[in-house]
Amino acid sequence: MEEWTLSGGKSAGKPGGHKRIADDLRARIASGELAPGAKVPGENELVAEYGVAHLTARRGLEVLKNEGLIVARRGSGTFVREFKPIRRIAPDRLRAWTSRESIWFFDEQDRKVEVRDLTVDVEPAPERIARGLVLDHSAAVLVRRRSYVIDNNKIQLSTSYFPADLVRGTAVEQRDTGPGGVYARLADLGHGPVRFREELRSRMPSAAEKVDLELAQGTAVTAIVRTAYTADDRPVEINEMVLDAGSYVLEYRLTTG
Repeated sequence: MEEWTLSGGKSAGKPGGHKRIADDLRARIASGELAPGAKVPGENELVAEYGVAHLTARRGLEVLKNEGLIVARRGSGTFVREFKPIRRIAPDRLRAWTSRESIWFFDEQDRKVEVRDLTVDVEPAPERIARGLVLDHSAAVLVRRRSYVIDNNKIQLSTSYFPADLVRGTAVEQRDTGPGGVYARLADLGHGPVRFREELRSRMPSAAEKVDLELAQGTAVTAIVRTAYTADDRPVEINEMVLDAGSYVLEYRLTTG
């Protein structure tokens, strides 16, 4: 198929036709002409507007999908991505359990955060977990897996590992651990965490994570590994979290001295 510009010039085979479409749409998004949540022109509209083949129009849209600027909704079309941030304030996580509250997320739209898909199991410790918790390689760990959900959309996957011998027969094994959560229960046992160490990494999601978090094309994840330590510097939990990077603002409050 030959492509023609709006002025009538032939453009078939000309490189960069899709780039022009992507650049124009990107500029319209940046200027606010296409606001967050607005519907983006579809393939047929772009074909008519730019005088290009459907493949070229599709490639232009794919560029912006891969950049995470637009998202496709099956049966509805393509829309400018909306960013409704969830603010995660790291130091407040320690304050939360010491006050026996359960404050983990600070959603700027006051949307309710729910915990779903919670499972509790005892399993052999993976090598990285045994090393981090300073356990023998044959040791068992209690594993708590769960998802965090806002508006029926998963925004975080979390898996926590505890030394099984430390928490066996305690409320940490229960689905409902009570006020303050697992850290408060560890404190009841005399092993409450007093400091945390977090490692953050941004990466593209695995196939399973993309499906589980229902991530749009071009969406990265933030992987956080948090280790909780007691006053005598004993690691009592490793929590591996996978966050939808398109949904979060990570805030760290640092002081000197």
